[in-house]
Amino acid sequence: MTKAIVDTATIPGWGVDADPENDPTYPMRRIENQHDRGLTWDRPAQQRPDIEILRSIEHNRLPAVIGTSTPPAGLSGAIRRYAFRRSESDWWHWLLLMAADRLNVVEGVAQDLARGKVPNVPAELGWRSELRHNPAGMAKKAGVAVALGAVLFAWSRRAGASKHSPETRAGSLVDGEPAFPGY
Repeated sequence: MTKAIVDTATIPGWGVDADPENDPTYPMRRIENQHDRGLTWDRPAQQRPDIEILRSIEHNRLPAVIGTSTPPAGLSGAIRRYAFRRSESDWWHWLLLMAADRLNVVEGVAQDLARGKVPNVPAELGWRSELRHNPAGMAKKAGVAVALGAVLFAWSRRAGASKHSPETRAGSLVDGEPAFPGY
């Protein structure tokens, strides 16, 4: 990197917003006629929450209308509460929220199973739409899943076979006789 002085007139696009006549936001900077343009308004009455609403530490109040489809509950709710104690500029805030979302899925499946309802995983993952609108992508995903399944199956069979070999298993037969002393 060089620290040579650069002639900004030679850089395409440099200073395009310097001319106030060519700046599309310039009229908005004039604040003397806000009442005539309808840009002032009274804040609506605050909605009273009947469920827990998590609020960022960057904001000093909730918006006028609030709500959530999934109020924080269980372990995922505890993780969300902890995440909202951190700043939105902290990447842990977002990682914790993503982890809470993934955990909430597991909690939802467990809750469904506890109620006696078996989740329809293919329908919830949108396999029918994927097959209809992206058959090549669906075939690729199915191929990867089958390949991974085959590798895991072969690995588990190999690990299981080594556990049950005569050299590694106590009590195995050696020359047709039990390998336990005193038998």
